[in-house]
Order: sequence, then structure tokens, then C-alpha cells
Amino acid sequence: MFSFDDYREILRLAKESGRLATYEEALTRDKWVILRHDVEYSVDRAFALSKVEESMDVRSHFFFQWTNNSYNILSRKNRDILTEMHERGQHVGLHFALNGMTDMALIRERIKKEADMLSDMLGFQVKAFSIHRPSPDVLRENIKIDGLLNAYQDDFFVFDEKAGPDSKLRVKYFSDANHIWRYGYPDADAFAAHERIQILTHPFGWTKKGYDNLDNYKTLVNEKYAELIDSIDNECKDFAPFREQFEKKVM
Repeated sequence: MFSFDDYREILRLAKESGRLATYEEALTRDKWVILRHDVEYSVDRAFALSKVEESMDVRSHFFFQWTNNSYNILSRKNRDILTEMHERGQHVGLHFALNGMTDMALIRERIKKEADMLSDMLGFQVKAFSIHRPSPDVLRENIKIDGLLNAYQDDFFVFDEKAGPDSKLRVKYFSDANHIWRYGYPDADAFAAHERIQILTHPFGWTKKGYDNLDNYKTLVNEKYAELIDSIDNECKDFAPFREQFEKKVM
């Protein structure tokens, strides 16, 4: 359920619907399908998933964090990846982490500041953001900021604390959070039943083979382990004699 071939089937259905749209385009349409990706642990896996989309002539939204312990969007490698994704037609945005903040005025201020910094760093305008693990209070706030579109604003998302997976809402929301499709699965019936759809995926959960939750985490940790070894080896001249010993210690 989380292989690239599985994702291609979702893309096929989205394309056949004729409703694929960006957030900006959805504001002017009655019917639409928005594809969104919140990037949690791996820029490389996000890049790989973007190439799956491009192989089917699809472009979507990829949201990246500033304050993530697993990747650094300021690194030369990751800046180059985000720039290339933008040049290939993908829509790069901000994935804003609340980090314990509850003051709505401060949250708005920080979102704008982080979006401006990301735009300045990358050299192109960031036009949209999503919020990492939004609290009910943040969802109720329906945050709208001049020049930025919020993936959770009421044009694209309906917040209903009592809504279940089969609730008839104005916007149907699908999410693969925690490697589970908890609000239903975006299959052919779902595309036929709903005129407005937002689909959220987390690229770290998608691979060419497709894994269950445990094996997916194992492969992800191994990739990050190898990335750290390469980084140390590139920076420290005295690491080379030890590299082979570390490379054997994979899960």
C-alpha cells in the first residue's frame, strides 16, 4: 500500500478526474484534487517521490521544515534538491512546526518569518504552508496570512472534531499519517464520491518496494545512518580508516 506503484495508481485516478489543482488554482474552482506532502525525516525520499510524480506529468506541493532534527534544509545538498524540485515545476512550501507555541499572534508572526527566510534562501517565492501536527485550537483559528495560503484554511480543509471517516464534509481529506490511511483510502470510489479532495502523504513512508511500518523505519534509519557516515567522511580526514567498521553496523 506504500510502494511507488501504489502511489502511481493514486496519481492515475487524480489525473483521470481532471481536477488536479494547486492551492491557488483551487480558490477559483468548484471541483478539485490537491496533492500535498509534508516532509518529516528525509529530503531524499521527498525528491524520489517527486520524480514518481514527474514520470506521470504531475506536480504537487512539498512542504519542508526549518526546525527538523532529521534534516537540514540549509545544507548545500538539500538546497540544491529543493531548487531542482522548484525548477522541475514542483511547488515548494513551508511545513511549520509549532514547537509548543500557543500564542496565535506569535504563531502567525513566525510562519511569515520562516516563509520569508525560506524564500530568501532558495531565491524563489514560497506561497503556501502547512502546519506540523496542528492542535485543535490552531485549526479553529483558521489562520490566513497575506501572500501565503494555509493548507488547513477553510477553503481547503474542514475542521470538525466530531467527523468520522465517512462524514460528508465539504472537503474530503485523506492522510497517510503514521503509515495508516485513517480517513479512508483515495480509491476510484472516493474520487467519484467527492468533488473536493485534499490528499496528504508523508514521503518518508513511500519507497519503490513498499514496506510495512517496521521495515519502513528500518530502511529509513539505515539511509540516515549511511548519510551521516558520508557526511563525517567528507568532513573528517581521519575517519576513512574506520569507515568500513561503521558500514557493517546496519540493521
